[in-house]
Amino acid sequence: MRTRTLALAAASGAALLATAMLTPAAEAETRPAADAVSAAAPRAGSGGAERVAAGIQEGSVSAADLLAKVTSCSQISNGKYRTDEETSATVPVCGKNGAVFWKADMDVDCDGQVTTACNEDTDPWFQDDTAFHTSGDQPLNAEKLPYVVVPSSSSIWNYSSAGIKGGGVVAVIYDNKVEYAVVGDTGPNKIIGEASYATAKALGIDPDPETGGAESGVTYILFKNSKASPIESHSAAVTAGEALAQQFIQDN
Repeated sequence: MRTRTLALAAASGAALLATAMLTPAAEAETRPAADAVSAAAPRAGSGGAERVAAGIQEGSVSAADLLAKVTSCSQISNGKYRTDEETSATVPVCGKNGAVFWKADMDVDCDGQVTTACNEDTDPWFQDDTAFHTSGDQPLNAEKLPYVVVPSSSSIWNYSSAGIKGGGVVAVIYDNKVEYAVVGDTGPNKIIGEASYATAKALGIDPDPETGGAESGVTYILFKNSKASPIESHSAAVTAGEALAQQFIQDN
């Protein structure tokens, strides 16, 4: 877990200027299962903490089944990422059928809408915007919405060229739990391993943006050409994620 710096925050802020959208042709390649199921779940903005507290697994696909498919890495990134400013670059982006993945730590992103848990007082690096916006063109709500941060495009790796886009569905795995999230923000182009306050809380990770997070043991599986619609609907991400996870296990 890194100690973020103002320079890091500035790099993240600069990344907000470039929101990556796929071409219409690429949109057409989105898995039919993801399109169909995401539209069927209109409830927006709910987090996953209550389900974890109740001991309820998010969906029927187990963490063990997903992890069994990502035991080896076919590296697709041109280099490797750091998990923190002070660490060496050890984390590659790996490719699988229908997805990309990496294994890293989790730093807590509180950026987006100002809320009780996420604001300038609770987070020294707080920014009131996210790279990707709600259907109403507002920043995402990190306190309520599970989302994942992807590194800004660079010579190491270009996420959009890999079929990853804003609102894309992600399975985040930690401590035998699976939490479905969306791609919601971009970060520094040399650091990987960050997710929203709501993602951390749902997985039982301390969500404090300054002192919380997980040092290691987090797996991020991003499903190619997927999209939760609307991006702010966690239930849409869960429904789509369940179908995509089942397909991922079948195809790998």
